[in-house]
Amino acid sequence: MASRHLPLLLLAGSILPAADSLVYVGTYTREVSKGIYAWRFDPASGKLTSLGLAAEVTNPSFLAVHPNRKFLYAVGEISGPGQKGGAVSAFAIDQASGKLKLLNQVSSKGAGPCHVNLDRTGRVALAVNYGSGSVVALPVQEDGRLGEAASFVQHEGSSVNPKRQQGPHAHSVNLSPDNRFAFVADLGLDKILIYRLDPATATITPNDPPFASVAPGSGPRHFAFHPSGKFAYVINELASTVTAFAYEAAGGRLRELQTISTLPAGFQGNNTTAEVVVHPSGRFLYGSNRGHDSIAVFRIDPRTGTLTAVEQTPSGGKVPRNFNIDPSGRWLFAANQATNNIALFRIDAKTGRLSATGTVLEAGAPVCVRFVPLEK
Repeated sequence: MASRHLPLLLLAGSILPAADSLVYVGTYTREVSKGIYAWRFDPASGKLTSLGLAAEVTNPSFLAVHPNRKFLYAVGEISGPGQKGGAVSAFAIDQASGKLKLLNQVSSKGAGPCHVNLDRTGRVALAVNYGSGSVVALPVQEDGRLGEAASFVQHEGSSVNPKRQQGPHAHSVNLSPDNRFAFVADLGLDKILIYRLDPATATITPNDPPFASVAPGSGPRHFAFHPSGKFAYVINELASTVTAFAYEAAGGRLRELQTISTLPAGFQGNNTTAEVVVHPSGRFLYGSNRGHDSIAVFRIDPRTGTLTAVEQTPSGGKVPRNFNIDPSGRWLFAANQATNNIALFRIDAKTGRLSATGTVLEAGAPVCVRFVPLEK
């Protein structure tokens, strides 16, 4: 997997010093990809250097980085002859080379694992299984290895879409800023399930209230907190909308504030959404459209948490399954699954608008972008 470096434009105005990062890309290995790929990224200039294949592994779709930046975790759909369900793999990161060393692999306790996250202490890895609609909590050892499941919850129920919501389909898991709660967006149930987390025992238990709902047929997919901890957002795959919530940290409660379309007025084609990311500044929110093939940009009201549409920028390819913003907040990497590329955009700090840089990375069926800031 090579990278094509076209001329880069620098950010206007002064650029604050920022450390280089390793950029890891998870992929589907059904065609040309062989696993997880890595680049070294300089946020001051936007320069990317390919480090090649970091780890050969089957379908490492979504990735998560340990808080200590020494370990990386990947969920993988490994169903095939003699294999059932999915797995979560642990890797040690070599910051000098970007290479990943497999430490161990454990069962995700379900089919079609599609998302993984680490709690803020680094003692628990949480993963969700889309196919079977479940969530699992795995203890993380001091050496980065994963233990077998300490907690498992099977979701039950359905919703109104006969093709996509006949049963539960857990799609993402995110931790509250205080690390007390885990939020699991379930596309099949039109709910965000809320769990209390005990990092000491790697266990999750239903909260009271146990969930927040979105409109029937919405299909909540990915979830993100505002840096203030006062608001949270879920992108709804089936309805092509984002729902904004007020967040009550004491009880882990979500209260709906607004639901807004990710698409331009008058769009008539087929579309599903995928990723949602809040800018580190807390001023903007971004969501990806698959079909319209764009990144939707919203302005966030700092007092109310509500959203105002700014623009929809072409994603630089087809089916932007995932995207991410680098730690400096200056750049957005859009991973276009169907065109095997990742397009680099510059973020306007004042407006949140995106500008294509002309830099495109080649990666087979990219589905996740994660950053590991390097020590200076």
